Amino acid sequence: MQKEIELSKSDIDRIIEMAWEDRTTFDAIESQYGLKEQKVKELMRENLKTSSYRLWRKRVYGRKTKHLSKRDFIVGRHKSHDQNKF
Repeated sequence: MQKEIELSKSDIDRIIEMAWEDRTTFDAIESQYGLKEQKVKELMRENLKTSSYRLWRKRVYGRKTKHLSKRDFIVGRHKSHDQNKF
């Protein structure tokens, strides 16, 4: 049985933000906050409006970028083609 993790309001806000980001994996959330994918889904369900939760689930369902093992690219930061032109 997994021990319950105490999360502050700012932790919950950050987890929600990370969960919405396409390139942030569930593995990254687990390594930073100790929450497995199912617990992230529960947190999202508890803290989002029903319509927002459904939209998020539709968005991440089957998405390769949310699962480190399914990615077909090397993990790294995105760099815009015009990042240092100004």
